Amino acid sequence: QSGNFLILLVGWGLVGLSSYLLIGFWHQRPEAIAAAKKAFVMNAIGDATMALALFLIIQRSGTLNFEAVFAQAGTMGGPWAMNLIALGLLGGAVAKSAQLPLHTWLPDAMEGPTPVSALIHAATMVTAGVYLIVRCAPLFEQAPKVQELAAGLGAITLLLAGLIALVQTDIKRVIAYSTMSQIGYMFLAVGLGAFANGMFHLMTHAFFKALLFMAAGIIIHALSGEQDIRKMGGLRRLMPFTYVAFIVGTLSLIGIPPFSGFFSKDPILAAALAHGWYGQLLWVAGMTGTFLTGLYASRLFFTVFWGE
Repeated sequence: QSGNFLILLVGWGLVGLSSYLLIGFWHQRPEAIAAAKKAFVMNAIGDATMALALFLIIQRSGTLNFEAVFAQAGTMGGPWAMNLIALGLLGGAVAKSAQLPLHTWLPDAMEGPTPVSALIHAATMVTAGVYLIVRCAPLFEQAPKVQELAAGLGAITLLLAGLIALVQTDIKRVIAYSTMSQIGYMFLAVGLGAFANGMFHLMTHAFFKALLFMAAGIIIHALSGEQDIRKMGGLRRLMPFTYVAFIVGTLSLIGIPPFSGFFSKDPILAAALAHGWYGQLLWVAGMTGTFLTGLYASRLFFTVFWGE
């Protein structure tokens, strides 16, 4: 929550560094080291495009202070300059929030400890991209095509991640792809200019996804480090408290009323419908994504807690 872009970029880099260090926490595992490198490189790409956007902002406005830059947003140059600035910032957001095409680091990041997955890779760091677009709304509003691109990327990511989650066998990877998918919803919302709706989903998602990750962590500990859902089943009798927590998280993720996920997803889909033909296309993607969410979340839940 800095007052200027420079401090924002420093914090952006530091949160990427802490992510890198925590993914590689078990440094004796080659997979963990490879995953940490992958996350670092992909986030560095985003940091670079963001830094380039900041150079453009300095050149056009002479300052990096948020208020001063936003006050000049309409006079910083033609559509070319504004599109380039918005694209640079979007690059940073896409890398940090694991959206297409810089999405492959997030599932690999599950090599880190589960509390890290819950805190950084579901609730705080990966949602920073959504926050960035909302924080820089005056700049993005000068580049409507880039905003629409953000919404389109979010829609494609939420569908692709939902489809991949259907066939994953690692309990943490299913939840990681789910996170990618839900951040796709947030990108869809902020890309359509529905900033409050996107931030509301960011908030509710942080809670129910952290709950799911922590419950998954308890399951993994109880089964001596086993993460393959094909080797689980019938845990509802052995772990009743975790079972109840998982039900709550799953229902909220799917978006069943009266759980929070319903109240935060619904306005995003409503905002899409009110946005012409492009919005209706995104609405179809969002509804299909909701159906996929129901499928993979139910598959995970029933395999782990009911199965044989």
